[in-house]
Amino acid sequence: MLQVDFGDGALTRLRVARGADPLWDAALSLHLLQNRQESLVYDAWRREVRAALHRERLTEDVRALMPLCPASGYFPDFLTPSTGEASLEHGVDRLMSTPRRRLVTELTRLCADLRGPVPRSVRWVATGDPAALHWLGTTLRRYHAVAVSPYLDAIGSRVAEDRARRAEAALGGGAEGLLASYTELPGWRWHGTRLAAPYPEARLVRLRGRTLTVVPGFFCVRAPLTLVNDALPPVLVYPTPPGPGWLPRLRAGAGRPSVAQLIGTSRAQLLELLQRPMTTTALASALRLAPSTASRHATVLREAGLVVTRREGNRVLHRRTPLGRALLEGTAPEPPGPATTPSPGTAPRPGTAPARGTRPGPGAVPHDASPGSP
Repeated sequence: MLQVDFGDGALTRLRVARGADPLWDAALSLHLLQNRQESLVYDAWRREVRAALHRERLTEDVRALMPLCPASGYFPDFLTPSTGEASLEHGVDRLMSTPRRRLVTELTRLCADLRGPVPRSVRWVATGDPAALHWLGTTLRRYHAVAVSPYLDAIGSRVAEDRARRAEAALGGGAEGLLASYTELPGWRWHGTRLAAPYPEARLVRLRGRTLTVVPGFFCVRAPLTLVNDALPPVLVYPTPPGPGWLPRLRAGAGRPSVAQLIGTSRAQLLELLQRPMTTTALASALRLAPSTASRHATVLREAGLVVTRREGNRVLHRRTPLGRALLEGTAPEPPGPATTPSPGTAPRPGTAPARGTRPGPGAVPHDASPGSP
C-alpha cells in the first residue's frame, strides 16, 4: 500500500499536470511491451508497436533498453526527470545530463534486482560515457516516435476527459474534493490527511510541505507510480488507461477528413469531451479556454443539434447528442422513430403545425549509435 501524507500544508500545494508526460509514457509503455497486463486493452497496440519496431530496425536497440526499464519492480528515477510540463526534447536533454554519481547509484540498485549477469547496456550507461547517454537519449526518442507519438490523439483525449473530471471535483470541494475524486480508482482511499492506493510494497511518502505533482498515465495500469528517491520533487502517476477497443476506433477515423476541419479544433475537442455531462466551467478548464469562449462553443454546437443542455439543480450540464456522436465517429446517425401516418382521407386539424424533425436545417452548422553499440 502506498500512502501520501498531505500534512504540514502540502494540501494547499497540490498540482495536477496539464497533460501526460512524454518520458513517463515511454517508460510505462515499455513496461507493457514486456508483459501481458490488460491484454484486452493493449494487445492490439502491442502488435502494432512490435511491427513498427521491426520496420524501423529498432528492435535490437529497444531490447537493449528493456533491462534499464524492466517490466516490473524498480526502475531508475533518472529515466523520468520531468512532471508533465516538459517536451520530449527537454526531458531527454535532462536525462542525458544526469551526473555519473547518480547513474551509478540508481543502476546499482537496479542491478540488485536483476537475475543473472548485468546486461551490457546497463554497464555501458553506468559509465557515464557521453556516447552511452547519446545512445540512450536517441533510442528513447526513436522508441517514443513508434510507441507513443502515433497514439497522441487518443492519449490527449483520454487525459483531457480525466482532467475535466478532476477540475470539476476541485471546483466543488477544493483540494480535498480533488483527492477524494481519485477514490473512484479501485483500492484508492482518502482519509484524514492521507491518500492511499494499491502498491507492491508498503511505502509512505511524506511531502513535508512540498508540492506534489499528480500526472495522468495512459499506459499506467492497476497501481500508481512514484519516484523512489524522496529527495526529488514528489510525483504521483495514476492510471488513466483507455477502454477496450480504443485502438480500432482510433484507426477507423484515420482515413476520414478531420471533424476539426468542419467545426474547428476547439469545438471538435469539446464535442469529444461531452460523451458524459459536463458544466461549462469544467469544459473551459479541460480545454484551457475562457468560460465565455467555452459557453459560446457549446451554444453553437447546441444550435447545430450536436449538443443538448439541461439544468440539474444549480448546475447547467452539456452533453453531445446521437448526431454529435455520429459526426465524431463518421457513422450514420440513429434513425428517428416511426412516424405516425394519418388515416386515408383525414387532414390535420386547423392550426396544427407539422411535427418538428430532429435534424437541423441547412446552414445550422457554422463554420546515433548503432543497434549493436551496447
